Amino acid sequence: MNNKEYIVRVKKLETIKNDNLIFREKFNINYSIKNIRYIFNNNKLNHKLLNKNIKIAGRVINKRVFGKLTFLKIQDVDNYIQIYLDMNFISKKIYLYQNKFIDIGDIIGVEGFIFITKTNELSINCKYIYLLVKCLYPLANKYLGLLDDKIKSKKRYLDLISNRKSCNNFILRSKFIKEIRNFLHKRNFIEVETPIIQNIPGGADANPFITKYNYLKNKKLYLRIAPELYLKQLLIGGFNKIFEIGKNFRNEGLSIYHNPEFTTMEIYVTYVDFKYLIKLVEKMIKYICIKVLNKTSINFKNCNIDFNKKFNIISMKDSIYYFNNIEKNININNINDCILISKINNILIEKEWSLGRIQFEIFKKTVEKNIKYPTFITEYPIDVSPLSKRNVINSNIADRFELFICGLEIGNGFSELNDPEDQKNRFTNQKLENNNSIIDKEYIDSMKYGLPISSGVGIGIDRLIMILTNSNNIKDIILFPNIRYKDN
Repeated sequence: MNNKEYIVRVKKLETIKNDNLIFREKFNINYSIKNIRYIFNNNKLNHKLLNKNIKIAGRVINKRVFGKLTFLKIQDVDNYIQIYLDMNFISKKIYLYQNKFIDIGDIIGVEGFIFITKTNELSINCKYIYLLVKCLYPLANKYLGLLDDKIKSKKRYLDLISNRKSCNNFILRSKFIKEIRNFLHKRNFIEVETPIIQNIPGGADANPFITKYNYLKNKKLYLRIAPELYLKQLLIGGFNKIFEIGKNFRNEGLSIYHNPEFTTMEIYVTYVDFKYLIKLVEKMIKYICIKVLNKTSINFKNCNIDFNKKFNIISMKDSIYYFNNIEKNININNINDCILISKINNILIEKEWSLGRIQFEIFKKTVEKNIKYPTFITEYPIDVSPLSKRNVINSNIADRFELFICGLEIGNGFSELNDPEDQKNRFTNQKLENNNSIIDKEYIDSMKYGLPISSGVGIGIDRLIMILTNSNNIKDIILFPNIRYKDN
């Protein structure tokens, strides 16, 4: 921070505060910068903005003074435009005022008319200029922008001012979520909301955040790790096609792909199996790419993906064979062979683990990161799928899938288990393996009223948007991400 410049700017503010013009109640704009550029670009010949009085506002991001001429560049959330000040056109008093008191970072109002400079740049010839808000701290280097990743996450407002790509990413994020909603609403899905503060952290195997309710004598409560069990209760209540977009919380690690507070979407449909959702998810991703990006081909970390091509579908066991170059004489359904594969790949396994759990661990450690093209992995072991329906032909596997893109898990879906006795046994076995697990007796009781044949899928919105915006870190697409304590 430049303390000398801060002191100078504070003195400027103290001087002009006496004018009662700064920090005014309002400033009436009649065009946004985006509107001006859009109208002008589409009506260049017979232009309806020419010679019309324009009033806009924005933040000063560049200033150049050439004697009796000054060029300012201002920006708002959507775009930027040049402001042209000529002392022969505006009063000398206004011209000198802006040169003396307006700095880079200040928020100004401008009144004038559109014209094109000799260098062919769309500009506003300024008649009046108003200093609306004084920026007391200098901004980041105008050419390099804000480079410190810690400051970007901690002080997002500085990142948005300085880095146009960051601003665009969050605009895209909003548009992607809007089009996801449009896609589902067109197919008669109903958007619902379920509790974030829950009595039992159910729906996924993860560590919860714990809180207390003072009114109920410090009753222990949890921030939800997933909305799944509540959403399925709505299916029991009679809803047929529902979805929820909202925050989940998991008291676990931070990484470039993980944030303790994250956004997911869960979709549930009655009287269909998981294959319906595989098709739906594929269509949805293609739809939002076309609607928002106007293309289906994207680049993520030097990995080119064409979402217009059909997504791959492969079983988990076949993927292990394929990505590990395992010969067919090694039997993945044999626990001793799986232990051998684990040793070769330096994968630590526990003695009490079942065959399915070991298979799953091999898949996670050797396959996931290598899946580049959008791929649905199917036929997960039932041991690691406590809420999934068993396959009719092979009871050791679940009617379940996960979607992977460029090594990232994007979605997890399955045909829903609707046998309350089987569900109770699965929860019990999970608790025996993991002492932190809690059996949700209320959910099991609700199932006894009859959970319809149904399927559901959860989509990681943050990770999907990371890929679609070619962002290297999940922090880059979460406005206010959690940061490590030592980074504070």
